[in-house]
Amino acid sequence: MPTGDTEVKDQEDSKGVGDVLSEANVAAMDMSKDLETKVSVEEGDDEKKRSSSNTSGIGSSLGSEHSLPDDDQEDQTLQDKKENVSPVIPKKQSWLLRLFESTMFDSSMAMNYLFNSKEPGVLEYIANKLFSFQDSEVDFYLPQLINMYIMMHAVAEVIHPYLIARCRNSVDFSLQCAWLLEAYSVDANMPTKKKTHGTRLRNLILSGELVPKELMRASDDWKTSFKGHKFPTINPSLRPVTSQFLTPRPHEFHTQISAVGELPLMSPASKTKTHMRSRSDVSGLQQTVSRTTIFPPPPSPSPKLQLGDLTSGRAFDNNCQCQDSLSSAVNDLRGVSTACVCNAPRLAPEQEFVKALIGVGKRLGTLPDRESKTQRLLAELSMLNLNLPARVWLPLYARDFPHYVVRVPAQAASVLNSKDKAPYIIYCEVVTVRSLSRSPVPAKIVNSLRHVKSEEQLPDTVTLSLPPNSNNSLSFSWEDGNCWSQDDDEISAQYQTIRKMKDRDTISQMSCESTDSREPVFIQAVDIRRRLSESINAPKAKSGFKRDPEDPSASVLKEPWQDKVDRIKDSSPYGHLPGWQLMSVIVKCGDDLRQELLAYQYLSLLKSVWKEERVPLYVRPYKIQVLSNDCGFIEPILNTVSLHQVKKHSRMSLLDYFLQEFGQINSEEFLTAQRNFVQSCAAYCIVSYLIQVKDRHNGNILLDNEGHIIHIDYGFILSCSPKNLGFENSPFKLTPEFVEVMGGPGGDMFEYFKILILQGLVAARKHQDKFTSLVDIIRAGSQLPCFSNSSSTVQAMKGRFHLNLTEEQLHSLVDTMVDQSIHSLTTKLYDNFQYFTNGIL
Repeated sequence: MPTGDTEVKDQEDSKGVGDVLSEANVAAMDMSKDLETKVSVEEGDDEKKRSSSNTSGIGSSLGSEHSLPDDDQEDQTLQDKKENVSPVIPKKQSWLLRLFESTMFDSSMAMNYLFNSKEPGVLEYIANKLFSFQDSEVDFYLPQLINMYIMMHAVAEVIHPYLIARCRNSVDFSLQCAWLLEAYSVDANMPTKKKTHGTRLRNLILSGELVPKELMRASDDWKTSFKGHKFPTINPSLRPVTSQFLTPRPHEFHTQISAVGELPLMSPASKTKTHMRSRSDVSGLQQTVSRTTIFPPPPSPSPKLQLGDLTSGRAFDNNCQCQDSLSSAVNDLRGVSTACVCNAPRLAPEQEFVKALIGVGKRLGTLPDRESKTQRLLAELSMLNLNLPARVWLPLYARDFPHYVVRVPAQAASVLNSKDKAPYIIYCEVVTVRSLSRSPVPAKIVNSLRHVKSEEQLPDTVTLSLPPNSNNSLSFSWEDGNCWSQDDDEISAQYQTIRKMKDRDTISQMSCESTDSREPVFIQAVDIRRRLSESINAPKAKSGFKRDPEDPSASVLKEPWQDKVDRIKDSSPYGHLPGWQLMSVIVKCGDDLRQELLAYQYLSLLKSVWKEERVPLYVRPYKIQVLSNDCGFIEPILNTVSLHQVKKHSRMSLLDYFLQEFGQINSEEFLTAQRNFVQSCAAYCIVSYLIQVKDRHNGNILLDNEGHIIHIDYGFILSCSPKNLGFENSPFKLTPEFVEVMGGPGGDMFEYFKILILQGLVAARKHQDKFTSLVDIIRAGSQLPCFSNSSSTVQAMKGRFHLNLTEEQLHSLVDTMVDQSIHSLTTKLYDNFQYFTNGIL
């Protein structure tokens, strides 16, 4: 074959190879054109690309480090053959692509590359990759995403479409983003008056413009773009309740109104004084609105008149009538959810509900003692119940269990121990729903008065006349559910009075003391015999705590969770609804919970790592919802009491308490509880060591009903400590009392405890990059106290993984740390300091 033909054929073959490679690469990873055009096929440009890749972050360096030995030779051969051919991505870049497309590339690695890479193409590709992850995976790293959005302009530009898309599809995600943007923007205050892109995104979310794609207008795309648009701050409550889809044109409006004969006509007086409507008109207004057609009448009341006004009974009502329409009824029969098309503010009800709970906490903080705080809390929650059920939910649980709050039993709530603040715990009755924005709200059920059976309606009964303030009447009255039905919250709201009670921990005592003690109480004789028999044959119940006015939460938290659920469900008017559940939440004001949120993420990662490495350690991360830089919600840990409460109310050592709760020392129940104690104690020793948890007094260590210990309150971690004294210098808290429960030094369980610490550290250091990246992203631009020493904080934490030690050396280190912690003088002194200053045992 002639030489010229050979060269032509080689060029054609190389063109075919180039086209195939180019199409394969584009189809495989859909990289942006910016990355493709930046890659040069000339040798000089290739050398520049190699040198720049060493400084362009983790992503670029990874591609060059993992190239095969013959990559350069193959690239040179292709370059010789492919002159005047459209450029393709060199093969050395495909290794980075293979990593991104492999199953080992997870959301943690995505956050790492977003934070470290400087290549626009890599950032854009990873931002698009976020759509392929499960929502729950990305939600776990939402604080990191939001912080990068605020602090890093290049990252904000590429993840903006993802955040917008998620906000359109979920009202809960929208509020999560808005709250985190508000909290983390505090650290990004700039001297200029120009609003940051984080503030603009928050204003956009709260404006209500981010509706689902099927409901938006095509002309509104520019409003949600990242570049150029500064969306003004809009109060959702001021938006008119009209429909851009259903409102008739002006020339059709009078025709439609005249065709409807049953539309409500306003009287002359109401035309001039529409804002003077009394509270008693609320129910009538709701009935009137439900009879209107899909076209709203002209004089529609503004949501501003009701939203946030707890006395109106509609503080959490956004005036949406889409669920009451005929089409909604048809969709319910078909099993299809009905979308809101009336332009009612989607986020306003939940915003007002959260605002009301935070307002209660702030008002409680101004009161002097716990008794007055408890009375005020009862009155506040009774007022709150006037506005429920509503389209509101608890943000801590909405992702996993969509629900609506129908009632907050005031008698079950309690003010928690705190010297300066007033955190409180509430228990919310909820009903599970399919969608937070599209499901109908359950109808309100009101028990106006208590209904008591008369003497004629009680055949075969015995009459017991009991003296006033008799404790015996409590047990019979509470358990006989057929003698009356009640709703204590509604009764409290109607009478507008709060009576001082000796015990507010049970609804039953409120019921007993609110009746006239001189009246006889009727109990069926059959029920008396049944209860006596059950009390004799029932297994021995674990002892509870008596109510202490100075510590009202002890008896509330000690009550077994299932007993509490059954008791509240039996007395609730909503207990019969399908999907009824009881959920609890701690409302905390005056504290920045962003460090608590970081600790929750850290513990959750440790839990998943130990599960993956099959290390039997126990940690209990509790969820945190940050609302701003000074308030938020905390998930209570059920069936737990603090070690301080154990010592105060039982007046015995920890081992004696275990023997009382779990039986003799050789019983199966005790041995199980002892093993649980060892596994959890070892886990929290590792946690305390890695992130340097301080303020470890007995009020911040819980004990559950299975023997696990659980640490709470991570306000002092990493580089901060109480008063910045650094007084607690032991690796972790391990008192002789803990060792006594384990069987003493040298015992089998104590040796098992040290082995678990070693196994946990070995497993954790295999994944130390996940923990380092988690903390490093939050540290960027942060003013949190735990990052007072800037980058040295993260480096010190990384050093505590001891990557340079062998397993034998790490074993010796664990023995040293355990011995140092047991005999730590500072731990004893700090416990004594807490006792003398705060009364914590």
